[in-house]
Amino acid sequence: MRTAVLTFPGSNCDYDVYQALKSVGGNPEFIWHRDTTLDTMDAVVLPGGFSYGDYLRAGAIARMSPIMEQVVTFAAGGGPVLGICNGFQILCEAGLLPGALTRNDTLKFESRDVWIRVENADTIFSGDYGQGQALRMPIAHAEGNYYADQETLDSLESGSRIVFRYCDPSGGDDEGWNPNGSAHSIAGIRNEAGNVLGMMPHPERAVEEVLGSVDGLGVFTSLVRQLNPAVA
Repeated sequence: MRTAVLTFPGSNCDYDVYQALKSVGGNPEFIWHRDTTLDTMDAVVLPGGFSYGDYLRAGAIARMSPIMEQVVTFAAGGGPVLGICNGFQILCEAGLLPGALTRNDTLKFESRDVWIRVENADTIFSGDYGQGQALRMPIAHAEGNYYADQETLDSLESGSRIVFRYCDPSGGDDEGWNPNGSAHSIAGIRNEAGNVLGMMPHPERAVEEVLGSVDGLGVFTSLVRQLNPAVA
């Protein structure tokens, strides 16, 4: 198994993702945004950061990087693609996920731990979690407010495509624990085929006890287990 960790100008979570994948046998390799092939890769991760300084819109310029043509092709062929924070924004800009990430309703950069509930434990990115499990992970974004039209939101709900949802520490619904105003308290969604996931919280920053939580580890072990059961 080999996992591509994409690096754009302004990425700042690529090394965190690399270490998280390495710790679970994901065999990560850095792929520069100007590269034009993913031929030997089994999975792709778009990490967080501020690609191209978030000019125009977060993820809008990164979406036009040469490597993104290969990411679109890779995803269309069923390859697993994970976008975290800025990576989620890029996936929406690229049309690989519906909707958009807009300015937080607080109009502030939010950097703190949040709680998210596993809404769908039957995906390649969440299989090591329990259905309804509450997880603590950090966020760090100014544009994490998920927006989509009502038809799209209804489709996400009916198709079990909402994988993670903001919740209170007990796993209950409480809009007061929604840190950015996201519609339906959405923290992470998958595409219709199930091989592309975007999420705003940072699982790579919650993989060691010294970091305050290991709740993010399951995202990476789930992926590795799906692709190489002998390793995970």
